[in-house]
Parts: sequence; C-alpha cells; structure tokens
Amino acid sequence: MSTTLGDIVDALGGELRGDPSTAVRRIASLANAGEGEISFVAQARYVSQASQSAASALIVNEGLASQLDASKVLVVTDDPYLYYARLSQWWRARQRSGVSAGVSERASIHPTARLGQAVSIGDFAVVGEGAEIGDGAVIGAGCVLEAGAIVGAGSRLSPRVTVGQACQIGARCIVHSGVVIGADGFGFAPHKGQWVKIEQLGAVRIGNDVEIGANTCIDRGALDDTVIEDGVKLDNLIQIGHNVRVGAHSAMAGCVGVAGSADIGRHCTVGGGAIVLGHLNLADGVNISAASVVTRSVREPGLYTGMFPLDTNAAWEKNAVSLRQLSRLRERIRALEQNIKQLDKNDSPD
Repeated sequence: MSTTLGDIVDALGGELRGDPSTAVRRIASLANAGEGEISFVAQARYVSQASQSAASALIVNEGLASQLDASKVLVVTDDPYLYYARLSQWWRARQRSGVSAGVSERASIHPTARLGQAVSIGDFAVVGEGAEIGDGAVIGAGCVLEAGAIVGAGSRLSPRVTVGQACQIGARCIVHSGVVIGADGFGFAPHKGQWVKIEQLGAVRIGNDVEIGANTCIDRGALDDTVIEDGVKLDNLIQIGHNVRVGAHSAMAGCVGVAGSADIGRHCTVGGGAIVLGHLNLADGVNISAASVVTRSVREPGLYTGMFPLDTNAAWEKNAVSLRQLSRLRERIRALEQNIKQLDKNDSPD
C-alpha cells in the first residue's frame, strides 16, 4: 500500500512540516526506517537516532521538532505514540478496504440466524440457530457461533474462534484465533470421594471495543454471566474463570489466570503470568506486577507485587527454610517484647 503524507495528515490531523506529496509506503521502526517510510519518536532520548534516520517522515512532538534539522519532514503532534497507534489503525483499515463482504458457500448458516449488512463469513464457519451477526462483522474460516450467540457490528473474529450458546460479543471487538468464549466453568460438587458436575447455566457478556488474544478462554457463568466490560484488552493464553467480572478498560498480559467469581475493577492492569485467586476484589486502578499471586482483595489503587525473587537454588532452599519458620519466629519475638515490657515496668519507680 502506498499513500501520501498529506492524506495521512488530512485523516489524522497534526501539523505537517514538509511536502504533503511525500510518498509513504510503509510504517517502520525508527532504527530501520528508510526512504518511503514513516516512523515516530516518542521520547527525547531518541533524538540523536531521529537526527540520523533516513525515514521520509517522522512523527514527533514540538519539543523534539525543535531539536531536529529543518530539512526533516515532520508531523508534529502532542502525543506521537498515540498518533502512531491511530496511524496503524488507519493503515490496516485501508489494507482491508479491498476485501469484499460475503458468505462463503462452504459456510453453514442456520435458517433462523440473522445476518446484518456487509457481513463476511469464511469457509467452514458454522452459525447456529438464532445467532445474530451485526453489520460489517467478519467471521473467519472455521469459526463456530452456537445457538443464540451474538456478534456485534464491526467485530472481527479470526479463524477458529468458538462463541458458545447465548454468549454475546459487543461492537468493534477483535477476537484472535483459538479463543473459546463460553466453555463450561470449572464447577463440581464433592460427593463420597467423587466429583458431581454442576451445569453452568450462565453465559458470557463481552462489551464493545474489546480485544482478546489467541487461545484465551473465557468460561460461562454457573448461574449469572461472566462479564467483560467495554475496552478490555486481553493478551494470549489467558484463563478467565466463571462469574468473573473485568471492569472497563482493564488490560491483562499473557498467561494470566483469574479464578472464578473474582471482581476486577476498571483501569486495572495485570502483568504476564500473574494469578488472581477466586472471589477476590481488585479496586479500580490496581496494577499487579508480572508473576504475582494475588491472595487477598486489594481495596486501594496502586502497584502491587507478590513474588519470591529469583536466586540460586541453594540460596532459595535456605530462604525457603527460613520462610517456613517465620510463624514460630514471630511468636518468639512477641514473647521477647512482652518480657521487655514487663522488665521496663518492674524497673520503673513507684
């Protein structure tokens, strides 16, 4: 794809300092950008690299623009990184504009399914009884929408996504390959040494503008629904248990696990590999470091970390032994404190 710098600025704004007819055929990293390519500079520490860049155009803020040679072709904006994000969306949309909508002859569409306008459905997709697909939605090859499933307008499902019975996806969502929405939650009742399955009768409700990474699983609720609110971003290989609620605009990195009935607030972040135990609450604005294990509710916003530092195995074993003795050591310290208080009392004048 090729465009001009003028077209980009007309679409996205910013102050153009240079020739609007400058051709742009690719967005590139600052280190590798060359002729016909545009890049961005978000931090002052890269000003030297930007000065030496062979890119045809750079996206910068006013502070950085004043430090660059006047010959540089620039797009000046308050937030270059945000501008880059918007540019990437605009670029991808233009790449997709040539893809025509339509339903593959090899797809299986139930007669009662309701399809909006300009819907695209790929080969071997299955759309079940009473399922709904909104205007402009894209259902990739091999996807399965079970009975009563809903996919909102403008949402895109990559190949091999499964949306379970009565589960809902909002508008403008992006769901990557291998995602399973609405598998049974992990619910069993113990009885005489065996496990009796508890049927999961809830569903999953996903809001608007949500992105879900590859092979992530979101379980349906036992009775009430599992809820993912607007703007949530989930990375690859995440497990969301039954009856979890994830508040609007929260984000989780790869391999996070959230156990059943946990309640995650709005604008939270959870680092890669972290675990949130079941039935806990995280307040709005809580940030959990990678690989942490959240074992209690967090009532105040802030950054929280709970992990055992990496060490040599020999040192780790010694520390682990000490860790097991902490409770006994605490009791001994309390006893010593009591003895000191009693001595102080006995030594005090009448």
